[in-house]
Amino acid sequence: MPKAITYSKGSIIYFADDKDERVFILQSGVLILSSQDIESNTTVTEQVHIGEFFGVKSALGHFPREETATVLSDSVVICMTTQEFEKLFSSSLNIILKMLRVFSHQLRLIHKKIETILSNNIAINQPSGMLSVARSFYQDEEYRSCCDVCIKLLTLFPTSELKEEVAKLYADAKLRHDKLMARTHRDSSYDGELSSSGALKQFSLPAFERFAKTYEPEQVIISEFEPGDCFYLIQSGEVQLVKCVNGTKKNLDILKAGEFFGEMAILDNSPRSATCVAASRVKVLEFNKENFKTLLTGNPSIAIILLKLFCKRIYDQKRRLKILGIKDLQARIADVFIMFDEMNNNSNPGERQRKFKLTIPDVAHWAGLSLEVTRDEINKFIEKRKIEMYDNYMIITNITDMKRIVDTKTIRRG
Repeated sequence: MPKAITYSKGSIIYFADDKDERVFILQSGVLILSSQDIESNTTVTEQVHIGEFFGVKSALGHFPREETATVLSDSVVICMTTQEFEKLFSSSLNIILKMLRVFSHQLRLIHKKIETILSNNIAINQPSGMLSVARSFYQDEEYRSCCDVCIKLLTLFPTSELKEEVAKLYADAKLRHDKLMARTHRDSSYDGELSSSGALKQFSLPAFERFAKTYEPEQVIISEFEPGDCFYLIQSGEVQLVKCVNGTKKNLDILKAGEFFGEMAILDNSPRSATCVAASRVKVLEFNKENFKTLLTGNPSIAIILLKLFCKRIYDQKRRLKILGIKDLQARIADVFIMFDEMNNNSNPGERQRKFKLTIPDVAHWAGLSLEVTRDEINKFIEKRKIEMYDNYMIITNITDMKRIVDTKTIRRG
């Protein structure tokens, strides 16, 4: 059961980097959270108000604490385990929705910082943004995806001054797609299997079939910049997340059965922050804003699943932002390997050699560098015998060396 703990002035409830899976509520007193800003490396403080939760993200996500919790005056804090938190608050829809909106806002701010570092571009309106997405698919000869984005653009913004340009791009892309399909006799049949893991257990009832939709390979489910009014759960197949940066399409992630996507826009009424494309034949469940609250009310465990999902995504994106903030290219790439080492939870920490299923494009993505620059920097590691590279994996001969490079060469963005 949750218990009340009294802390005297000057006490530390937990330190940054602690592994502590407790959730707290401030009942009385004054308490602040102190953390290091990733970009400026300065200390940032935030006061916790009476009745507010703290320590939720790291506890639910099973990550080290991001901040230090310091007591400024004698305080009483309610402490509970993650299991107790889930049991007590999973059915408290208003509390969970408030947390989801806060986490969604935090995640979107991190995305904007990452986009600024990667592109340094100025804000553009939604039709222009969607047109740039369509063009990036066209340039990569992914004509089906280009057509889908054009259709979405013309449907959502029928009076846009870009409509003639979009219609022309659509016609050209469709012609090229039809020729490609006829020439290759492409088989789009699906040979995957429905997974029963993760959130899918919550949606296995026939009642959810009315929300089901199927998408073919290369079909665009969500376009970056379009308004968001639905979110999705993947039942089978894989979905590729991509983002258009300076007119170039960059792969962000591959989502598999049991994972959600599109949930950010439904929580904060913002345009889509990425494009989601069917990487194979995909079956999803689609939920809109109208049935979102009803869904959570009838299935409170879904709210907890979404909450944990946001915790993980915030942690992952903050970790990537930390990598992108490193100016020295060798140190930046070294930190990519350190990040994957942290994610893998190596069972033998005394072993210095590491094997990662990474390719040069993977490292380039996480480091925010071009393929050419990444290849050059990795070759420097290879020449020094710090990395062995194979077709679909790399071996780091001494992970401690990578940590030393990051510690000695990092110069953060000011």
